[in-house]
Amino acid sequence: MDHPKLIQGGMGIAVSNWILAREVALRGQLGVISGTALDGVLARRLQDGDPGGHMRRALKAFPFQEAAKRILDKYFVSGGTGRKYAQVPLFSINNNDRLNELTVAANFTETYLAKEGHNGPVGVNYLAKVQLPTLSSIYGALLAGIDYVIVGAGIPLEIPGILKRLSENQDASLRLSVEEADKSDSFFSHFDPAALFGTKLPPLKLPRFLPIVSSNFLATMMVKKASGPIDGLIIENHEAGGHNAPPRGKMMLDEAGEPVYGDRDAVDTEKIKELGLPFWLAGSFGTPSGLKAALKAGAAGIQAGSAFALCRDSGIFPELRKKIIDVVKNGDSSVFTDAEASPTGFPFKVLKLKDTIAEKRVFEMRKKICNLGYLRQAYKKEDGTLAYRCSAENKEAFIKKGGDPQEAEQGKCCLCNALFATVGMPSVYADGSIEKPLVTLGSHLETLKDLVLRKIDFSAGDVIDYILKGQMEPEPQV
Repeated sequence: MDHPKLIQGGMGIAVSNWILAREVALRGQLGVISGTALDGVLARRLQDGDPGGHMRRALKAFPFQEAAKRILDKYFVSGGTGRKYAQVPLFSINNNDRLNELTVAANFTETYLAKEGHNGPVGVNYLAKVQLPTLSSIYGALLAGIDYVIVGAGIPLEIPGILKRLSENQDASLRLSVEEADKSDSFFSHFDPAALFGTKLPPLKLPRFLPIVSSNFLATMMVKKASGPIDGLIIENHEAGGHNAPPRGKMMLDEAGEPVYGDRDAVDTEKIKELGLPFWLAGSFGTPSGLKAALKAGAAGIQAGSAFALCRDSGIFPELRKKIIDVVKNGDSSVFTDAEASPTGFPFKVLKLKDTIAEKRVFEMRKKICNLGYLRQAYKKEDGTLAYRCSAENKEAFIKKGGDPQEAEQGKCCLCNALFATVGMPSVYADGSIEKPLVTLGSHLETLKDLVLRKIDFSAGDVIDYILKGQMEPEPQV
């Protein structure tokens, strides 16, 4: 079985978009799209007028044209709306057919465009913490022939069995994490392709599955207890951007307020090799020396994110990307591992950058609202039904729903809205306020500084050349 040396990380909401994934796959490495909130991404792109017509072109290839027409009729606005986006329904345990259609079509569209016109490998990255869209999202990617499914931010034991069932066009279920549920309770989300689209369903292939794990314990658990075989492991340490696994044991913070990681959090690659599966190392390995060290440790290669996030093919909107590159180049910023920022409860890497919600002034000015809901947590009400809350929402609303008052006092950020803003699709409100972005990168900015000093405006191909060969194409002469 051939394996890529380089896996491009599946970052943010549409940071790892179809353009970036396609460029990486064209070079023979594993290009990865972010599968987070793609229903909202498609809806907003269509409401922006679908520049270039890419969404409409992909929707023409969608196997279920009646659903595609409904989506276009509802969301496409010729010339754009000026970012006054229509609300997409929030996910729940009982998603309605229109939301499931949109989610399937959105994942199909992103995958279809990433794979269009070449045979390079393309994967999709999902977050185990974002449970409610998972089944319809996976089915959409399968419809477009996704090659790899990658899942992190949790323990995705059920995903192999789900992939098998959905690749056979069968119904699938996913057990939900529900707060305040009794031990005897079982709550599941369900998805049935035939019930949604009819019985004339296209044949699908089974993709390879790579879970992201942070310890030998989790790696062994995935190999022994997953609902089906896995094809490899991505071993991600706490220096990676985005969400990090919490330290093992009691959470301790250092003087700066960052989580303290110790020997228990280090991975023994010799024991990983004993599991008999290919593995990739992630977390500040996205350099020539990082790749060399990973291969020496027995890895098949590395996963790299931050360098690709700063290339011109990523989804970060250009003005913000330039600002990030400037502060990295000049050494004017740092990355903080914030134990409280994410509603998931996982530590989250935040780049300290002006005019983003990493800035205290900007964060405190924002009116707290939960209008997207991807990170809402399900909880059981006294009457036995499910409801949803988010610790980043309005404090009074969160507490009224039974949320922990102490958690409400913490500096939780609305990652959903901030990450949409990062890719140039911010929510705009009636009072004229506009959501501000949030930037996440890996811990070691000095490795990115080495990259941007070589070339300010670089492509995904340049990143690949830098990591694999230690060189980049020269700047064009003017």
